[in-house]
Amino acid sequence: MCDVQEATKQLLDVNLHENWRANQVTESGPRSESEHLQVTIGATVPTGFEQTAADEVREKLGSSCKISKDRGKIYFDISVESLAQVHCLRSVDNLFVVVKEFKDYQFKETKEEVLKDFEELAGKLPWSDPLKVWKINTSFKKKRTKRKKINQNSGREKIDNGQGDKTVEKEDKKGFTKNTLDSHILDYYENPAIKEEISTLVGDDLASSKDEKDEKEETHPKVLKFRVTCNRAGEKHCFSSNEAARDFGGAVQDYFKWKADMTNFDVEVLLNIHDNEIVVGIALTEESLHRRNITHFGPTTLRSTLAYGMLRLCAPQPTDIIVDPMCGTGAIPIEGATEWSNCYHIAGDNNPLAVNRAANNISSLLTKSQIKESKVSWSLPIDAVQWDICNLPLRTGSVDIIVTDMPFGKRMGSKKRNWNLYPACLREMSRVCKPGTGRAALLTQDKKCFTKALSGMGHVWRKVHTVWVNIGGLHAAVYLLKRTPQAFVHPSEQDGERTPW
Repeated sequence: MCDVQEATKQLLDVNLHENWRANQVTESGPRSESEHLQVTIGATVPTGFEQTAADEVREKLGSSCKISKDRGKIYFDISVESLAQVHCLRSVDNLFVVVKEFKDYQFKETKEEVLKDFEELAGKLPWSDPLKVWKINTSFKKKRTKRKKINQNSGREKIDNGQGDKTVEKEDKKGFTKNTLDSHILDYYENPAIKEEISTLVGDDLASSKDEKDEKEETHPKVLKFRVTCNRAGEKHCFSSNEAARDFGGAVQDYFKWKADMTNFDVEVLLNIHDNEIVVGIALTEESLHRRNITHFGPTTLRSTLAYGMLRLCAPQPTDIIVDPMCGTGAIPIEGATEWSNCYHIAGDNNPLAVNRAANNISSLLTKSQIKESKVSWSLPIDAVQWDICNLPLRTGSVDIIVTDMPFGKRMGSKKRNWNLYPACLREMSRVCKPGTGRAALLTQDKKCFTKALSGMGHVWRKVHTVWVNIGGLHAAVYLLKRTPQAFVHPSEQDGERTPW
């Protein structure tokens, strides 16, 4: 019996035996409602990569996606069973469930009237379904935390003892089944590749099953803590973000009888205002999903979501060799090795501290996966190397894709040095990249210097596309380049001074 079938059987057994009574009570209630619940999910993404994120949603969820006029946001409809898969998207930073969208909200002329409307709005919104999704999402996070604690203990024991201690495996049948259930639920939460038949059972389980702690909370329901966050963009508003959040939040508090808490909150209500468009939502993520790979940070660590977008622009194919010649903490190659494991990734940098950080991040990711899988055989198709970007130890025409974050000349390097560095980098990248098929995605904020350097490399590099992005408030660009079919010829090669690799 395969793992998926076994997991499905265990889930069915638990639902039939442990939760039979709960299922009888909720058969025509919350459970059936959850099975068919359709909601709109909003996601924040790196600015400039909205289309990339929309393509990933269509590819992995099969849902149509709308790109917001407010840069850095997308919206898509899903069934509640797909909620676990949404958290596995690689291109999104934060997630929220949409309560209500107003595409052309008519603001009153005075501040007092507008804020009064916000107060009245809270009691008119359809909160019911979004709060159900928030509740299911919270159950996911609780189970995930519980599973992490279990695996950190059992995983370390098995890694330390080789194949593991047999006495650890001799658990009672009930305990084994319950732990396996939690494990498979959260394997799905972190890995959307598990088959769809488990998805429905996960949704059923979350909608119907409750542990003892949840039952106690229902008997003595606690008062939820909340806060309202307002994100406003537009020049024609007569109110500030703080004023909107204050008055709308006061009305939400009166409506639900929740307790306001700006730091230790259970529910975060979002009020997104862009010109005449208003979207009210409930946050599904406590921190950005881009914080998934990096544990050892450097001065200019790239977000994993941005790294994914840059890699996806190059459309990696199986067996491609992908190089980041200025890897820093290794965000790009680590993201690549995680998502495109059928390619080979090389992380390199001239700074030994950066190479050390990248190696530590790779090691941390391996350790995390070993604890999760309770075995030591898991690996990543990635290597970290120290080298000189202008003299790479790679054969000519041996690399399929180059993806890197070039020095902006602010926190790292200087704009003066970039005038010499950029042309030398582009020349060496053109040497190792395969003529005709090679491509590169290069991120920089020093656009003037890069444009000048690229203008002198027209015979080996052709610019395909430019994606404008915002990096920590800096207006930067990702340049997608295609390697021309012309073979690389080094200037000194004609004099016999250089021997090609």
